[in-house]
Amino acid sequence: MSRYSTEAYGALTEEIQEVLFSAEEIEQRVSEIGQAISRDYANLNPLLVGVLKGVLFFMADLLRAITIPVEVDFIAVSSYTPEARDQGMVRLIKDLEIPIAGRHVLFVEDVIDTGLTLNYLLRSLRARGPASLEVCVLFDKRKHRLVDIPIKYKGFDLPDRFVVGYGLDHRERYRNLPFVGVLRPHILLNSSQGS
Repeated sequence: MSRYSTEAYGALTEEIQEVLFSAEEIEQRVSEIGQAISRDYANLNPLLVGVLKGVLFFMADLLRAITIPVEVDFIAVSSYTPEARDQGMVRLIKDLEIPIAGRHVLFVEDVIDTGLTLNYLLRSLRARGPASLEVCVLFDKRKHRLVDIPIKYKGFDLPDRFVVGYGLDHRERYRNLPFVGVLRPHILLNSSQGS
């Protein structure tokens, strides 16, 4: 996972004020989660489900850390309106291609914040009759949690700060950073002013 040094990302890293989780820390934790999933789901052929695009990096590394047969599928969502988003309602723009009825499903998420959207998606998946449905999240941001969601596997607790990297973006940038860091304030300020 950490093939390139932080310095290799040049201008992108210059816009980072502080690294919260290094590539090595993330790699270690993802490996531990993968081992736990391999142990817990042995002989169950679980289906891992993720929401595009943020989960892409976590899902790829997690799949490589799992040592049992698994399948993977993705959904993509979009908010109807800011009001609908605040209620956790989203529009499904890409549905699963693999039926989940009777399957052991592990919903993989990069970050949980309010939990509203995840709660909405889990309700939708439960209605399809999986044998089990659990949640695996890399970053748990509890400060603004509105819905209590049981998490079976968790990577890190995330402070109430705007972070980027390892799939997390700001205006579609920084996803490719191998670590998670806090943007310098002037980057966010310039973005809010439209520059």
